[in-house]
Formats: sequence, C-alpha cells, structure tokens
Amino acid sequence: MGVLRHWERIVAWLDEHAPSTARAFVPPEDESAVEALEAATGLTPPDDLRAWWSVCGGTADLAFAEVLPPFYTPLGPSDALRSWRLKERFWPADPASEAGAPTVGFHPRWLPIAFDGCGDALALDLRPGVLSGCVVEWDREAGGMVKPEWTGLGEMLDRIATALEHRCRLGHCEPLVGSDGRLGWRTD
Repeated sequence: MGVLRHWERIVAWLDEHAPSTARAFVPPEDESAVEALEAATGLTPPDDLRAWWSVCGGTADLAFAEVLPPFYTPLGPSDALRSWRLKERFWPADPASEAGAPTVGFHPRWLPIAFDGCGDALALDLRPGVLSGCVVEWDREAGGMVKPEWTGLGEMLDRIATALEHRCRLGHCEPLVGSDGRLGWRTD
C-alpha cells in the first residue's frame, strides 16, 4: 500500500538526517484503540489511515515531532480520539456540507491525524462527496478551514517524503534539521 511505503521513506530519511525526531515516535497501538475511536465517534477510519496507524502510534505524551509541515505531529488513534472530543465545542451549528467544502468550526466528520500544540489540527475529512478522505487543516484561531491541503493521506505522505529526500520546498515550507537532530519546517 502506498501509505506504508511513503511512511517508510519518511522514517528512513528521519533515521539518517533527523534522529531526534525519529526517536520521538512510539510503536503502533493495537486494533482495540482504533475500535474505541470508531465506537466513540461513529467514524470509520479509511483503510489508508488504518494502515498508517498499523506502523505509527504517534508520539509518547504528545511530544513534538513536527514531521508534517508546517508544524504538525502525527497522532495515534487514542490521541486522535482525545483531540476529536476536545473539538466538540467547535462543531458547526449546521454540519450539512460535502467533503472539502469550506467550514466554520471543526466538523464532527473530521478525524484528527496531527496536532501542532496550539489547538490547530490536520484532519481527514470524512464527509460524503468527491473529496471524502482529503486532508484539511483546521485553524483554531480563524475558527475554520478554507480548502483541502491534500487529496488524501497517501498524497500528503508522498509529497512530504519527496520534499525530505530532495530537500525541496513543499508549498510554503522548507525542511530544515537543527543541530539537535530535530526536523523543522521554515515557512515564508
């Protein structure tokens, strides 16, 4: 599956170039964590997310490992559930909309996959529609999302792996490794 291959590329690059970031990741949680998330949210994680969670458990105690630009750290299923629950107070009054449509609030059919420590999130948009499964960035301060960032998890991980391997820009971000062996992203 593409998601697994792209994550392998990212981990291999981190092991060689940003070992402090690589060490932050923990082993995957067992399937019961995904089942608990599914039962609590009513959302079915897509196969590509389940595949990613089968090899990436996020970080211990939500330690920062900003592998997803510009400042995002992957979440495992238990932390994704906690994040989803914390965002219930931001749900829109009228949640009827299609995947990828601009939204005010945090839509209940979004499944958080990464956090930035400031309340923002990357999430899979699981609303129905052509763009179902796209990756959106929710800006807590702005209170919404304007447009999808990537068409899906596979595209996101592939583009990140390519940017790391070639040390090239990804949108408005450029990968940098500090003297402490941590990956960061310089933004415009």
